[in-house]
Amino acid sequence: MLDSLITSKTRLKLLIKFFVSASNRGYLRGLADEFKESTNSIRKELNQLTDAGYLIREDNEHKIYYRANIKHSLFTSLQGLIHNFLGIDAFVDKVLERAGDVEEVALMGDYAQGLDSGHIEVLVQGQDLNLAYLNQAAIKAGTILGKNVTVYTEVVEKKQGMIVLYQKMDSLPHKKEKHKKKIIKNSLE
Repeated sequence: MLDSLITSKTRLKLLIKFFVSASNRGYLRGLADEFKESTNSIRKELNQLTDAGYLIREDNEHKIYYRANIKHSLFTSLQGLIHNFLGIDAFVDKVLERAGDVEEVALMGDYAQGLDSGHIEVLVQGQDLNLAYLNQAAIKAGTILGKNVTVYTEVVEKKQGMIVLYQKMDSLPHKKEKHKKKIIKNSLE
């Protein structure tokens, strides 16, 4: 669906990378290595997305970092489109609702790197997790999304990074109701 609208594979990867989470950021060479593409193709797309106002360029220690411009009028719409494309929101909400005492949910594998491979890998960590429900939810989400969904309950060593989609917040005393905070950060940096 989204890949037919956005025909540049590099641009789609960058949009997924930066709009799956407002806190994701990256620099030219790191993104080229991560996506296994040339720096020229990444540079071209970064410049176009920055010129259009979708990305912000930041100088930091001899590197130029890019991140999503959360003040852009289309930020929320683009982020919602990316989340819908990946099927993230519905899956995370269901897991939090019924899987037990969930402490963290993270996206791993190709999708964490901004690649739409058709295989969504999710790490769910916590106490007394309902493994049967997690497996059932993965099958159901895969059927709905038309993708293969795999749920892990412990970190798989071969995975090259992850994007944290949810992290339980026990340390904030004023957040008593569910201690729920949806955050997304890239652990590749």
